[in-house]
Amino acid sequence: MNNIEYTPFQDHESLYALNEQLIDAEDLRGTNLLMSFTGFSDAGHVVTQIAAELGEELTGDPVAVFDIDQLIDYRSRRPRITFTEDHLSDYKAPSLVLYRMVDALGTPFLYLTGNEPDLQWERFSLAVLGLVERFDVNLVAWVHSVPMPVPHTRPIGATVHGNRPDLIEGISAWKTTLEIPSAIGHVLEFKLAAAHRNVVGYAIHVPHYLSDAEYPPAAVAGLEYLGAAASLMLPSERLREAGRAVERQITEQVEGSTEVATVVANLEKQYDEHTDGTARRSLLAGDNDELPGADELGAAVEAYLASRDSGKEDDTESGLS
Repeated sequence: MNNIEYTPFQDHESLYALNEQLIDAEDLRGTNLLMSFTGFSDAGHVVTQIAAELGEELTGDPVAVFDIDQLIDYRSRRPRITFTEDHLSDYKAPSLVLYRMVDALGTPFLYLTGNEPDLQWERFSLAVLGLVERFDVNLVAWVHSVPMPVPHTRPIGATVHGNRPDLIEGISAWKTTLEIPSAIGHVLEFKLAAAHRNVVGYAIHVPHYLSDAEYPPAAVAGLEYLGAAASLMLPSERLREAGRAVERQITEQVEGSTEVATVVANLEKQYDEHTDGTARRSLLAGDNDELPGADELGAAVEAYLASRDSGKEDDTESGLS
């Protein structure tokens, strides 16, 4: 971010500064926007892992940097700092940034990530909607995670919500009506839908007994759902490998404790009785309910993009655009 000029704006636009070198980039028009915020429910540290994986594996250029001092209550959510022997180091300052990123297939997309705002949710929502309009975002997809009474031995589920039936129908394992404490993601989804912008949200289900620790398989599911919805090839191989190691550790713990094995068995029974053999549509899983590998997913995305481009050509030839 060094040597980059940012232009401040007024009213809700004064919450962020824009990168003058990117705001007119043609490849950002009509692209997709992914969102993830820390500070709300993050069972299995799913959001934290997704943000780290995208930040470390993909190149990200800041498009808009939010003025975090206007949005965070430092005293209620104190940033971490490291005390090293006789001095302070590694101050983890909060941030909230909209990045331009490129996936493994060279497709650009926008990614809004950082700390969930404590303050000024209405102004922040207006700011995000303004950016969505400015870049004519095609689809907004966001992810968070919740603890659920489900066993780790069954496919990872998700509660899906939004206004895109093709991305929602037949995926959610549980459907109900209830009043819940909202996150900024929920508020943004509500306002985006009201503005007739395409939006979908994924609440990844994490076994409640694993919700306090990092659970990479759930982060992989979150990444793959986001990637499938937004037609992106997102990195997940490192998380897959970490997930395999975690699964081995869990298996050892279950086999070494009759009490834990009983709990898991009861959850399996409850899960199976609830689903009752009902097949759920998945954007990701194959017939064996296993998530595809990077090569398989890449091929699927490429095939989808090719079919979409072919459809556009057919429309052009027939006089449609």
